[in-house]
Amino acid sequence: MKKAIYRGLYGIPVGIAISYLLTVVHSLFLGDGQYAPCVPELTLAVGNEAVAVALQAASSGLLGFAFSAASVIWELEGWSLARQTASHFGILSCAMLPTAYCFYWMEHSVMGFLQYFGIFAGILLYRPGCPGSPRALPPLSPVHPRALPPLPPVTT
Repeated sequence: MKKAIYRGLYGIPVGIAISYLLTVVHSLFLGDGQYAPCVPELTLAVGNEAVAVALQAASSGLLGFAFSAASVIWELEGWSLARQTASHFGILSCAMLPTAYCFYWMEHSVMGFLQYFGIFAGILLYRPGCPGSPRALPPLSPVHPRALPPLPPVTT
């Protein structure tokens, strides 16, 4: 628990930085030459843009905390990979989906929720190196540096 809290604290500035970078990228491609720090619906809901941006930054920090803290699940050796994956997915879903809904990052409809959830689940559950994944990496070849046997210890 202590490790999760410490790791989560490191995730707060990371979450805020990612959120800020997303606003810049969003503004470049969809902002019509204007900087859009948050969606207009959020600004209307809270009354002004400064409050909307502050709330969005705080929630992004909390998301960073949740995502970082949840990563300790992968270090629980007594759990199966399926249990780790399900627990990690559940925690992140409980953090991300209500936040995305409250901050208008998804359309407020059943279809909007399903689309957002589908994209979220696809990104989170896709494992490119796992067998059975659509683009699974080929096995290591004998010439690959990771496939070489370790060097014998040096004796003096």
